[in-house]
Amino acid sequence: MTADLERPVSGNRPAPAASPARPRRSALERLLTPLLVLGIVVLLVVSGSTGPLQTTFLESLQIMAGHLIPGLPWMSDGSLTVSQDQAVWSFRLPRALLAGIAGASLALAGALLQANVRNPLAEPYILGVSAGAGVGAVLAIVAGSTAVGGLGLNASAFAGAAAATALVYLLAKQDGVIAPSRLILAGVALGSLLSAITNFLTITTDAQNVYSVLFFLLGSVSAATYPQLLPPGVALVAISVFAMFRSRALNAFLAGDETATALGVNVESLRRTLLLATALLTATTVAVCGGIGFVGLVVPHAARILVGSDHRRMLPVTIFGGALFLMLTDLLARTVAQPAEIPLGILTATVGAPFFLWLMRGNGAVRGGIKR
Repeated sequence: MTADLERPVSGNRPAPAASPARPRRSALERLLTPLLVLGIVVLLVVSGSTGPLQTTFLESLQIMAGHLIPGLPWMSDGSLTVSQDQAVWSFRLPRALLAGIAGASLALAGALLQANVRNPLAEPYILGVSAGAGVGAVLAIVAGSTAVGGLGLNASAFAGAAAATALVYLLAKQDGVIAPSRLILAGVALGSLLSAITNFLTITTDAQNVYSVLFFLLGSVSAATYPQLLPPGVALVAISVFAMFRSRALNAFLAGDETATALGVNVESLRRTLLLATALLTATTVAVCGGIGFVGLVVPHAARILVGSDHRRMLPVTIFGGALFLMLTDLLARTVAQPAEIPLGILTATVGAPFFLWLMRGNGAVRGGIKR
């Protein structure tokens, strides 16, 4: 009986028994994660070779290898210029890495939140965390750091996200219990209020600040530096490890609170932890990248459609798929309208929405938790 309860679930019902196509899906499950990792590595090199300063794919690969492996001859024989080295290593690689970390973080946050509230429409920004970060960042832009206690832009955005998370938690808690429906409603209401504050600050500020505000709210990794990778990177690694260790509990969680409790899961403790993990991933990402929507909705569903709802298989695909998706989006953002750059939030919706609708047309949508 226990084995039956631990099967992947969709909605509140156990998933149907494996279909005859199971061997083919098993082959896909074995190959998909390595292929995603390979795609990420290739995209890192392609991103390094793409930009106004001409650099070939091979030269980009040589520069990256040369910084990682000391003593390689091409780093000192004059075949690579200082400008090429600086462009690839100091500018293009950090932004590609930040895009990957942000995409993985938002996708993982979406998967954890959908399991937490058992709602396929849930995604990271539904908690109001992004809206809180927007208020903090806009205050820093339009009123200066003194308005937010001397904090810089990124720190102000993180502080706003943390404050929004605390408010949502307090509003969703009733009699010591966090109800999923109250969590969603509190997040939507608070997000709307904070967005209204952000819009008011935007339309009342000086014209020269409006572009900075809009570019932050729509998301960008154009100003990425290596130090900025640390906070979201640490959060991503720590929460990824936690989620994989708790994957069986997440599977039980999807079947409902009573079933999860019967299987020995401390439902309230896990729900609070998932809320904190989701907020931390979203806050650290939004603080350095701005508002990038849709990743946390489309990528977890795509992962479920491809490999099923079992979090032991779905989470790695979600994490690496999110990284690949946003890295590709960033590459498009800086190439399709050169010399201008398109904010990431615009492209994630433009590219992600049609792709998501296409996925839903197949029979695999039922496996992704989307009912007919």
